[in-house]
Amino acid sequence: MTALIYVMFKLKLLSFKGFFRLIAAIWQDGINLMALLRIAERSYGDKIAITDEQETLTYRQLMSQSERLSCVLTEHYGLGPGKKAGILCRNHAAMAKTIFAVSAAGADLYLLNAEMSAAQFGQLAEEHRFDVIIHDEDAASLIAMSSSHRESIFSYHDSLPAIHTLAQEQIPLRPKRRRMSAGRLMLLTGGTTGKAKRVPHKPSLFHYLPPFAAMLSRMRLAEYRTAYIATPIYHGYGIGVLLLGVALGQKVVLTRKFDAANACGLIRQHQVEFVSVVPLMVHKMLRANAEGLKPVACIASGGAELNPKLVEEVSSALGDVLYNLYGTSEGGLMAIATPQDLKDSPNTIGRRIRGVPLSVLDAGKKIARTGEIGQLCLRGKRRGAGRWIETGDLGFVNERGYYFLCGRTDDRIVSAGENVYPIEVERMLCLHPAIEDVAVVGIPDEMFGQRLKAVVQLYPGAELSEAELMAWLRPRAARFQMPKEVVFTEQIIYTHAGKRDKKQLKTY
Repeated sequence: MTALIYVMFKLKLLSFKGFFRLIAAIWQDGINLMALLRIAERSYGDKIAITDEQETLTYRQLMSQSERLSCVLTEHYGLGPGKKAGILCRNHAAMAKTIFAVSAAGADLYLLNAEMSAAQFGQLAEEHRFDVIIHDEDAASLIAMSSSHRESIFSYHDSLPAIHTLAQEQIPLRPKRRRMSAGRLMLLTGGTTGKAKRVPHKPSLFHYLPPFAAMLSRMRLAEYRTAYIATPIYHGYGIGVLLLGVALGQKVVLTRKFDAANACGLIRQHQVEFVSVVPLMVHKMLRANAEGLKPVACIASGGAELNPKLVEEVSSALGDVLYNLYGTSEGGLMAIATPQDLKDSPNTIGRRIRGVPLSVLDAGKKIARTGEIGQLCLRGKRRGAGRWIETGDLGFVNERGYYFLCGRTDDRIVSAGENVYPIEVERMLCLHPAIEDVAVVGIPDEMFGQRLKAVVQLYPGAELSEAELMAWLRPRAARFQMPKEVVFTEQIIYTHAGKRDKKQLKTY
């Protein structure tokens, strides 16, 4: 209840006018994302809501177009409860309109990874049989190769039906549009490297209150007027930031693809105060134009490990602006590290959010001791008493309540009977002054079962041999942590989600 009151206070819903807007929106639209947008429209009106490379929309325009689009999707494309809509789009205003419109129609909304291959899309389309797919023009070839959907609509197109034009159709809105509960929001994990797994979310005010309240209090998000979402909206992290920005009446800046130099220019142009990124994006922006990041008051880094060297670089260049966020598609946001937390312990993912049932479990599914490595798990409220939801992440919590990651369960190797965590060796190697980036992976070994291989990227102009690196590492690492081999590369490969592509790196 405390979290609910705090959130309503920050969203200015405790006043008579604010509370009336909340009740009126729910009465008119039902429990769905359109109700959120309607509250924002009535609160922020002609303030800019979204701007991208193609269009700029006020909250009033975003509301009007999303409402019209919902009517078109319902009446002409048959969307409604029990129907499925897939969105295969990058970050832009048409995608945002579609999210609100589909939710208002009551259909299930599937956010599809825009980087997936033709084979992966074909498998998804065959499995889910979408009633409508909304897609960018560069995905048209994927759509054409599959017949497992009923309708497809472009996001933008000069001549064919597209979200951009359908949302502006001058059609008469029904005077009493049916109130609708939102369908499920389906996030698909593993969409680029393997078979995607469905993660359903149903709109629930109380489920999202703890992380929402934590972001407002620990990160002071209500103070920021402009946000730049660099992370893909089709990820849980990206859509979460979009909805949060709308609720707070922020101007949300979107770009279809991330480019470090362009991102720095947009931040300077729009005086962006809040940025959502993965660590690799921060690294690239600092290299491209650190001066362009000066307007930023809060950098929210998530989705991948944040290494201590990057923490130090951001602090030196920009001050206390970097936050580390930990969450999963299944569990949402679970922990936040503030700039002060990162000063105290640069490796931490932060402290658990109050109200989030996060724990570290040992091999026997019991609560692990302080400092003991186990799997990070969430206690499931709807899956039976005592049921735990596994995140697949290994870690521990120290006596101060800081959580730490030790990698994924499938990253851990056993070498001569010892549990070895590649992430620990990566952190050591990142401290070498000649190393810009590094990835450590497990490889087979006849004598030890498994050993480590380090793939190393040096700073431009730096020189370092394998023998020199091994000599530097030996006094810092345990015997079983020493790599069997070191491979130097010009560039560490990352996935589109901003994580090191360790499947590819094992082949080096």
